[in-house]
Amino acid sequence: MKAIIFDFDGTLANTLPICYYAFQNVFIKFDNKDLSSGEIKAMFGPSETGIIKENLLNSNKEQAIELYYEKYAEHHNTLVKPNKKINELIRYLKSKGLKIGIVTGKAKRSLDISLKALQMENIFDVIITGDDVIRPKPDPEGINKALSLLDIKNNEAMFIGDSDADIHAGVQWLPDYQTSAFSLEPHSSFNSVYEFIDFLNKGGPYEL
Repeated sequence: MKAIIFDFDGTLANTLPICYYAFQNVFIKFDNKDLSSGEIKAMFGPSETGIIKENLLNSNKEQAIELYYEKYAEHHNTLVKPNKKINELIRYLKSKGLKIGIVTGKAKRSLDISLKALQMENIFDVIITGDDVIRPKPDPEGINKALSLLDIKNNEAMFIGDSDADIHAGVQWLPDYQTSAFSLEPHSSFNSVYEFIDFLNKGGPYEL
């Protein structure tokens, strides 16, 4: 194993509540629709801008996109808290000499807001956002781009995510995640960060 590539929302950070909040503000203001978290989750796949362009009925889509980012940034620190175990995991992986990356459907703009707010900037060896691909997950375009940039073969890396679109390894280690039951069985499934570390160590002891 030479690299671990992560999804972001619901995997590296519990950002789903702020995503729901920002989208709910957009749809109530522009379409007068009070959407549930489940209704918003069903739209996931494209980046935030793609979701708004594809699902918003109101023609003022650019204004709606700006409102999304305004609400996302304005309430990020209230709704999204740093996670000590995730930070420990990242330090642990880097201490083992593994490359770490992000492949996410998020737009670069919102990912940058989150990385800065959570003090996770300049940590990852590669980042592929929804803006960097034509075909979002589960299409492998983003993962293939990340592996190419890292110069690593696909059998030397693992992809970790929390939804059916994240097909290699499923995790449910944060309070909010996208998939409660995977329709496609992941290669491995982890309910805690430490369980994942044990897996990497093949059941041996680990030090953080």
